[in-house]
Amino acid sequence: MRIGLLTEGGYPYVSGDARLWCDRLVRGLDQHEFDIYALSRSRRQEDEGWVTLPPQVSRVRTAPLWTAEDDGIAHGRRARRRFAEHYGELAAVLCASPSEEAATAEADRFGSALYGLAELARDEGGLSGALRSETAVRALERACRTPGAPRAARAARVPDLLAVAGHLERALRPLTLDWYEDDGLGSVDLCHATSGGPAALPGLLARHFSGVPLLVTEYGVQLRTHHLSATEASPSVRALLAAFHGRLAAEVYARAAVITPGNAHARRWQERCGADRDKIRTVYPGMDATRFAEVGESPECADPDTLAWVGRVEPTKDLISLLHAFAEVRKEEPKTRLRIIGVPAGSEGAAYLGHCKALAAQLFPDEADGLHAVGDNPVSFEEIGGPDIPSPAEAYASGAVTVLSSVVEGFPISLVESMFCGRATVSTDVGAVVEVIGGTGLVVPPRNPRALAEACVALLRDPERRARLGAAARARALELFTVEQNITAFHGIYLEIVSRHPVRRVVLDDTTGEPRPFAVPAEAHMPGRWTGPAARVVARGGPGWAAGPPVRANTPLPATEAAR
Repeated sequence: MRIGLLTEGGYPYVSGDARLWCDRLVRGLDQHEFDIYALSRSRRQEDEGWVTLPPQVSRVRTAPLWTAEDDGIAHGRRARRRFAEHYGELAAVLCASPSEEAATAEADRFGSALYGLAELARDEGGLSGALRSETAVRALERACRTPGAPRAARAARVPDLLAVAGHLERALRPLTLDWYEDDGLGSVDLCHATSGGPAALPGLLARHFSGVPLLVTEYGVQLRTHHLSATEASPSVRALLAAFHGRLAAEVYARAAVITPGNAHARRWQERCGADRDKIRTVYPGMDATRFAEVGESPECADPDTLAWVGRVEPTKDLISLLHAFAEVRKEEPKTRLRIIGVPAGSEGAAYLGHCKALAAQLFPDEADGLHAVGDNPVSFEEIGGPDIPSPAEAYASGAVTVLSSVVEGFPISLVESMFCGRATVSTDVGAVVEVIGGTGLVVPPRNPRALAEACVALLRDPERRARLGAAARARALELFTVEQNITAFHGIYLEIVSRHPVRRVVLDDTTGEPRPFAVPAEAHMPGRWTGPAARVVARGGPGWAAGPPVRANTPLPATEAAR
């Protein structure tokens, strides 16, 4: 089958989010053909280029979310009236007073306004200028001043309205793309959005215009990410944008054929936003276990009195609590060492690392000199790639117990890697940690150094228990979190969706104009010219014909497309 893979700030870019997961998925499903539709986040991301793509990727089409290009389209009076009507309806929904009784009606209004704008963009050629126009700002202002609007919306001032309008223009930019014709997303059998938000919006439009079913995968819930990143905006801006992203998430979940969260934590967010439980299939991220096979099969460690922490150094990892906990551990087990192995995440991470080193010097004043060395100092700060830690597997092998001290965590990748290595773990109860561990490690409350220390001491004093937990952790990780299980799960989901939601296409004969029966066999999407040149393919989905004129089979790709 032919899959339209939808990404935002991700694959196929070298620095893209979930790049490894997408690449492994595409390479693992080489029996299918993939078209990639990617939204980029920055010029730097585009300049860094793409990863090497496998032969089953037949085309790549990209569009920027980081810059607004003036489409130069001057709308006529009728088009301006249509835009004002649909955008005004969208703004009114964002300012509607939330109530459970009106939830369904408001969702219908949001969807109607969204697809109305998409149809206008398709008819007129673009909405880039209109979405940044005074008409848009005035529509937001009228909605905020409507009786019954939330207090935060009523308090919005002109700078707030301009900020909201700019954000909505970026979020709605996929409406203006030329991806939805029969030689684009209208020709695929299935759209697979690798995240919610802007990445899923092209999938919504492909479903609306051509009846293409939509699969949405979220390993980090886009709505939650927005809430966490919008803390610096004014209350009015936060309220309006939260309403928009909440409505968009609800529309995506309502229209998706299947939703695949990466863990129960993400699943709860989706259900809270209105996702139907019957549509949800939890699919854990697939990770490469071969890199850790040697350590996992020989779980002996160099020093049974060593605790290891591995990951990116940043404030959410709460290394401060870990250092205070280690001070308590040293009182009970004076021989214990702590190896903190990782690189700082940006400038904030570098500053945090400096703070952690200063705290370590304060907590262990007699052993503060040369904290970077592994010698007699109880705490060492190291990086993977050095002479002592050449690989991630060696990092986990360096300790008898792996510790995770985070206060915020999505899917804990470092924890799974430690499980592949057969290590016993002590973790804080955040994100999907309990779901991942499943009884094969110790879990304590976050920001509780004493509980963290007691759990570490318990495992350090009991090598047999460490061995049992490590073996159980490795077996669980190999069963649930490998690349192979991830690929197998998505292969089955693809077949399930296409069997339940087939895209109906009709091929018209150029001579008679009559439909040609059996003209689109399964092998029509295989590479090569399987269909004859004298046929016109018309996508048909749902109850009606797809918008736009019929096109010839094997139509050449547009100039804006990079073919593979």
